[in-house]
Amino acid sequence: MTGKGSPMTLRGAENKGSKLKLAEVEHAVTYSENSPAKKVKTHSTKSPAADVTNGFDTAWADAVREINHILSKYSEVLRERAETDAAQFEELESILSEAVSLESQLKEKKEHLRRSLAVISDKLQG
Repeated sequence: MTGKGSPMTLRGAENKGSKLKLAEVEHAVTYSENSPAKKVKTHSTKSPAADVTNGFDTAWADAVREINHILSKYSEVLRERAETDAAQFEELESILSEAVSLESQLKEKKEHLRRSLAVISDKLQG
């Protein structure tokens, strides 16, 4: 197709069944390469793609950094909880051993009191 401001292309000419001269084809190619819209479009398509890739890489690096930070915090919390659990476990073992010791002492005192009461009862009955 031909018209004001639009270059004649080989494809459009073939669709109409006419042949282009070599000079017209070269002129059309030169015109399309020198077209400001084409140049701006070419630069704008490369630049956003690079920006998108760079933006993605930056976002990816930030996400990896954030995930590593979260995992290190999680690891730290688990370590602190493990230390707390171990300390509480030791404290509970200490309390349990003390309770067992007190239980045995109370059983001995109970047995001693029972013998004492038996002796007193025998004396009173006797």
